[in-house]
Amino acid sequence: MKILIIGAHGTIGKRITERLSGKHEVITAGRNSGDLRVDLTSKKSIQDLFEQVKGLDACLCTAASGAMDNFRSLTELDLLINMKGKLLGQVNTVLIGQHYLNDNGCFTLTSGIFADRPSKGVTGGGMISGALHSFVLSAAVELERGLRVNVVSPGMAEDSAADFSRFFPDLKPVGMGRIVDAYVETIEKDNTGEIIRVYE
Repeated sequence: MKILIIGAHGTIGKRITERLSGKHEVITAGRNSGDLRVDLTSKKSIQDLFEQVKGLDACLCTAASGAMDNFRSLTELDLLINMKGKLLGQVNTVLIGQHYLNDNGCFTLTSGIFADRPSKGVTGGGMISGALHSFVLSAAVELERGLRVNVVSPGMAEDSAADFSRFFPDLKPVGMGRIVDAYVETIEKDNTGEIIRVYE
């Protein structure tokens, strides 16, 4: 298969890339690294990316993360800035990419645990992840040509626990192998419209 991984050099993306590179043709993309460059806050950049990698069988997106926020001072503008990449960037990846993927191709997006388990400092992130879940449920019944879409919702990845566990002491780190398995499953199985939660 010919697979595009957006965010391939991030904590999760690099592990997925390592796993899939031995079996498939993998093309990596990111804002500052990878085979190709893409800015998920720009529809034109996403369009340009797909113009460069036609004939794809799958597109996985693990790029863009939401910033911590302070609820007492949180504004609409803060939320919009947070949404631009992680939510709308991934939504546009599907809306634009549907015209480029091969028949029966698949999209895999990335949300996160705060859609289901609220915590202080991540109201924007929780809202974005919940919206991604709803988008995938709807997109799965709208896509044509056998195209599929799923979203992986990882908990706190083991490889990033040292940096983030102090902010979320109640979260248990999730092994990288389990997280990568969830992404690979979206490619190798025929599921669509699924929210794959990998929390513990």
